[in-house]
Amino acid sequence: MSISLTRTAFRRLVIQALDALPPHIGVLLDNVDVVIQGWPTKEQLHQTESASPYDLLGLYEGVPQTERSDYNLVLPDKITLFQRPIEALCHNFDEVVHEVQVTVTHEVAHHFGIDDARLETLGL
Repeated sequence: MSISLTRTAFRRLVIQALDALPPHIGVLLDNVDVVIQGWPTKEQLHQTESASPYDLLGLYEGVPQTERSDYNLVLPDKITLFQRPIEALCHNFDEVVHEVQVTVTHEVAHHFGIDDARLETLGL
């Protein structure tokens, strides 16, 4: 059994997860939009080589800080959290809170150039 939250309640969890980041990390996210989407699009699934929409909980789209050189006048990077796959994975509210925190941390780490292999080593 999964849990279903309103978009407003889910947004609050995302804001709490962002607010829980260390202050020195938060200030470095000044050109990053964080958005909530119900499900990943076909393009997002293809881009990440995800077989199922249930496999994709979050997505970072942009240029990681470690790969920037001449980075002026560009659109913001984007972190998307996929509400319905996160809810489907969880059995209760506390699990959703935890998964949102982990997913936000994971996608923010991509913004700083940390790849999936390293994140797996770190338990994220």
